[in-house]
Amino acid sequence: MAEIAIDPTLGPVLARTGDERAVLESFLDFHREVVLRKLRGLSDADAARRLVPSATTVAGLVKHLTMVEDNWFPRLLAPAPGEAYRTSEEDAAASYALTADDTVAALTAGYERACARSREVAARFDLDQVVPHPQLGEVSLRWILVHMIEETARHAGHADILRELTDGRTGAI
Repeated sequence: MAEIAIDPTLGPVLARTGDERAVLESFLDFHREVVLRKLRGLSDADAARRLVPSATTVAGLVKHLTMVEDNWFPRLLAPAPGEAYRTSEEDAAASYALTADDTVAALTAGYERACARSREVAARFDLDQVVPHPQLGEVSLRWILVHMIEETARHAGHADILRELTDGRTGAI
């Protein structure tokens, strides 16, 4: 059989015969990287530019996903003393709000740190690990990973549309 050349940026394709955890983590990491690709190469002004009726911007999506990473992994699975899971709609809405400090470079670095921390925390637990969730009862790490794939992919799609409206760039790469 002829060897098939596979684009190495397609982590889920490379993990196609991996175990469950490898597949879940590769899909999540792939969508995390897509989000960053949508941000990279934009000016600070373009990243913060509103192109749709809502306040959704590429920069705002990355800022929101940084909060989501922090919330679902460190705050839920391994909270520090005094650290609580954020449950309010106000927290979610505020996570999109940009300040002068929210540059492309700062948002990229913050999201990369949050994702690295999420990977570090998740690696300490089995997929079957169950933790209490203040709204849902109990959730497993498996469920959290699937939820984060869904959440990140959804916002990667939003970022793709916004990037296309900005400079015509589309696709995962």
